[in-house]
Amino acid sequence: MDIITKSDLKTLLETRDFSCISIYMPTHRTPQEAKQDPIRFKNLLKRMEQQLVATGFSDSKAKAISARGRALVKDLLFWQYQSDGLAVFMASEFFRYYRLPASFEELMILTDRFHINPLLRFFEDDGKFYILTLSRNQVKLFQCSRHSITEVELKNIPGSLDEAIKYHEPEKQLQSHTTTHGGRGERTAIFHGHGAGKDEDKNIVLRFFQQIDRGLQKILKEENAPLLLAGVDYLFPIYRDANSYPQLLAQGIPGNPEGLNPAVLQKEAWIIVEPFLLKARQDAFSRYRQLAGSGNTSRDVKTIALAAHEGRVGELFTAVGIQRWGTFDPGAIDIHEEQRPGDEDLLDFAAVRTLLNGGAVYAVKPDEMPDPAPLAAVFRY
Repeated sequence: MDIITKSDLKTLLETRDFSCISIYMPTHRTPQEAKQDPIRFKNLLKRMEQQLVATGFSDSKAKAISARGRALVKDLLFWQYQSDGLAVFMASEFFRYYRLPASFEELMILTDRFHINPLLRFFEDDGKFYILTLSRNQVKLFQCSRHSITEVELKNIPGSLDEAIKYHEPEKQLQSHTTTHGGRGERTAIFHGHGAGKDEDKNIVLRFFQQIDRGLQKILKEENAPLLLAGVDYLFPIYRDANSYPQLLAQGIPGNPEGLNPAVLQKEAWIIVEPFLLKARQDAFSRYRQLAGSGNTSRDVKTIALAAHEGRVGELFTAVGIQRWGTFDPGAIDIHEEQRPGDEDLLDFAAVRTLLNGGAVYAVKPDEMPDPAPLAAVFRY
């Protein structure tokens, strides 16, 4: 699985080209189901080439733009390691893809910038959280939502305490044993080395956790999602001493996580995380309803698009799966019934500008919008 950050989002936004193609499609994790994924992607590439030709590109230029996509079709290893959805972005001099834990509806859009609306769920304050599992033998990071859990590849982070110690003090063989007194929550761990006291044992573990924290800084540097610890509860206070990530939750999941089914881990974590995740959305809905009619809210697409461009939108609600095509210029914003050459999705435009200007965006099912409209906003001023 890949992580998409606000820097990625900014790069996508700032790439402007008449050949910006955005492709979204559902993918599958099991080999049997995944067999159809490269075929579906190949068909989307064919549609993309046809659309490029229809808008004025030569056939050879269209094939040149799709070349890296067609190479991906033949990459068998790539299709063996998928998440729930695939997002691919291509232009004349641009190619990126993200394997993400969201089953996207199949979509292919060609405009002069990339379409990012389906990605908004990954930037909501209540859209995701992380679980860090800690044990002697393994360290794992999972990105989760209410219904999904996907392991994130850890780079430049020791995979186990033994691995970290090997590069720390080879002459000291740190040992550990665990004692179990019943259920998962009652397991404790004792770490000790030959000739070492408890304080030194703790310091070795602390240095190990500091290495993990430095690695996580690179992965989570632009994140605002909660981080939950899962592991032997003896380790929690030591990790908190090493931690620099501001969204680490006080409560964790006690017990040895090794061998624990990820789905069970996600279910236990959701019970802890849910109140934190849902409060931001509930508060935003309440503010919209309280301020409705005061001039501090709007459901008008043109008004909101201009306010988002100016950095005045504090909270934005956008309906999932709906587009409003048009053109944006601060002096003249036009909305069209159907997409025309040069049009962009104004809902997408407003969401991107809100995020990049520090506002919060909530991707909402159409029937759950705070007003019967595809877009609604609370203004900062």
